[in-house]
Amino acid sequence: MGARLSSLTSGELQAVGAAVLLIPLGATEQHGPHLQLGTDTDIATAWAERTAESLNDRAPIEKALNGETLNAVIAPPLPYGSSGEHQSFPGTLSIGQEALELVIIELIRSAANDFTKMVLLSGHGGNLQPVERAVERLVAEGHDALHLFPTWSPAEASSIDAHAGRTETSIMLHLHPDTVRTERLAPGQTKSLSELMPTLMSHGISAVAPSGVLGDPTKATELEGRQLLDTLVAKTVDVILGQNR
Repeated sequence: MGARLSSLTSGELQAVGAAVLLIPLGATEQHGPHLQLGTDTDIATAWAERTAESLNDRAPIEKALNGETLNAVIAPPLPYGSSGEHQSFPGTLSIGQEALELVIIELIRSAANDFTKMVLLSGHGGNLQPVERAVERLVAEGHDALHLFPTWSPAEASSIDAHAGRTETSIMLHLHPDTVRTERLAPGQTKSLSELMPTLMSHGISAVAPSGVLGDPTKATELEGRQLLDTLVAKTVDVILGQNR
């Protein structure tokens, strides 16, 4: 596992000489009757941890960023995002797009004092637009900031659904199986996201899926979750190293 920034002293960080800061971006929002409110944060954190581990394993042979050895450190996750579409469900805590954008801008400006490259790993789809706007501004200011959002191959896409369905449930069965309320698994809204999006954005997710689930979590497996996360980490490492060569 990569080093957690929060567990290091200031002097230890200096000794590590880390060039890359991985920042997990999550959310605190409903994930149906079977997944916990912190699901997006849990997935983003695991994504960052495994990416850091892979980067640090390759550090002795992969040279990057001003000729320095590529070492990665994991920032504490940001557990709040733009989750207004889930607000009708108890427990959802949203800071909105404007606040999230500002937080990312100030966070990266601060991190740039100690790290050469900052990589934002988003576990929540609602974060996409504000984080992309923030990164565009930061890059224009000269910061080496990168925002990555989970993407899947066309072959995988047909079996992956949007929220609290097969995908997220499979990953959580792999990461934290004890937190998945398997006795509450039930199919949710299975129409395409493009068909649902206008109503979802104007009236919230409860208007299209009373259970809060987009997809069918009953088909989730631990094996698929492990494979999905492994593939995501491999793609992420390739992007980070590819940009630094």
